[in-house]
Amino acid sequence: MNTIQRILRIAAREIGILRRNHIYFFAMVVFPLLVTFFFTSLMNDGQPLEMPVGVVDLDNTSTTRSLIRKLDAFESSKVVAHYPSVSEARQAIQRNKIYAFLYLPKGTTSDLLSARQPKVSFYYSMTSVTSGSLLYRDLKTITTLGSAAVGSATMTAKGFTEKQIKTFLQPISIDLHPINNPWVDYNVYLSNMLIPGCLMLFIFLITAYSIGTELKFKDSKEWLAMADNNIHVALIGKLLPQTLIFLIIMFAFLFYTFDILGFPHQGGTWSIVLLGLLTVFSAQAFGVFIFGLMPSLRMSMSICSLWAVLSFTTSGTAFPLFAMDSPIEAIAQLFPLRHYYMIYQICVFNGYPFTDAWFNIMALLIFICLPIFTVKNIKKAMLEYVYIP
Repeated sequence: MNTIQRILRIAAREIGILRRNHIYFFAMVVFPLLVTFFFTSLMNDGQPLEMPVGVVDLDNTSTTRSLIRKLDAFESSKVVAHYPSVSEARQAIQRNKIYAFLYLPKGTTSDLLSARQPKVSFYYSMTSVTSGSLLYRDLKTITTLGSAAVGSATMTAKGFTEKQIKTFLQPISIDLHPINNPWVDYNVYLSNMLIPGCLMLFIFLITAYSIGTELKFKDSKEWLAMADNNIHVALIGKLLPQTLIFLIIMFAFLFYTFDILGFPHQGGTWSIVLLGLLTVFSAQAFGVFIFGLMPSLRMSMSICSLWAVLSFTTSGTAFPLFAMDSPIEAIAQLFPLRHYYMIYQICVFNGYPFTDAWFNIMALLIFICLPIFTVKNIKKAMLEYVYIP
């Protein structure tokens, strides 16, 4: 029997295992699909909309009521309550009923009209960075608009032209152009990190689990015997069905996000295909490598879980990696998700050539080669080790 026939026999055996054990179906198909639809639907609107905001209006004039209506008109903010005092509004923030509130003290309008610079305050919670930043922008804008409206009316009465008024009120005009994502869509920024990170987690765990169960169920010697004691043939045959399933899931995710949802992808199809292949192969290879380091079902799966969870922090999406401490910046290169995200933003999102991401592509290729250093330890474990729960 030649090598290809042995691989196919082991692959057929693995397909039987996949069919009998429902854990594989849920971890390889159901959970990845749920994660994909959950995150993409969760941020379907692009940004958080109509976040609850309170108002403390002690002045209660037509001017302050106009400011409140303008605040409510912003798509990120929704005025849901009026409070008689700052203390009650602060308690509402602490109880998570509102995320921010605007405080308009008594005499705001009269001070504004007589150019006495009234003090208008706004308070916002930074428990959630996203909501805090967006509400800060809205609250700052509305307070600026209030003074600008009075200033514009005063200057118009004095005979200034519209151009002079605009120059005085806004001497510097900002022309903002978010590159490749003009909508500032959080779905585009975050889903392309969170979902692949979860897929890598499932691949890590299933790879280590499938090898470890050979020891657990005492089938390891039979598995190696089918490969004529060639651990390379045994691993290829075992991982082949899983690889095909994970590739289908990965490319289904990429097709769904870039084609159906229309996420920007300046790099074209081939960059997406390369990214999908490198992601699946590197994640599987990492799972094999970890099991080879610690040929224990429990320990290898624990390390894989820890590594996958830490990947979300070190990927650099929520907080830029270059702003972290130097040791963390160096350690981050040991996580496949970091290199996935760099290739995505360089080649897929911005459309730069592969040469600009050579370091990250090389890093994933190194991950793919890692099992070479531990494959002999796996063979030794399959032949000699006794499973310890």
